Amino acid sequence: MQISKQLMASALAGVVALATIALPASAADDEGKEKCFGVAKAGKNDCAANGHACAGQAKKDRDAKEWIFVPNGTCERLVGGATQAK
Repeated sequence: MQISKQLMASALAGVVALATIALPASAADDEGKEKCFGVAKAGKNDCAANGHACAGQAKKDRDAKEWIFVPNGTCERLVGGATQAK
């Protein structure tokens, strides 16, 4: 019984440690980038929109509600790109 409590505590500590390491990395990845709506290809969007919950689930090309991350200042130069959903 004691060993299983120790094992569970170790597993929980590992999960917490991984979560704290992963969060700052993902925030740093988004730094210097902006959301660009209306330019994503089907299945290549970066996050939830249009009734689905995850990246890669866009149903059609260039949907005005789907977005991808691009470097800051790039979106306005892309044909059909907008920094706000239409």
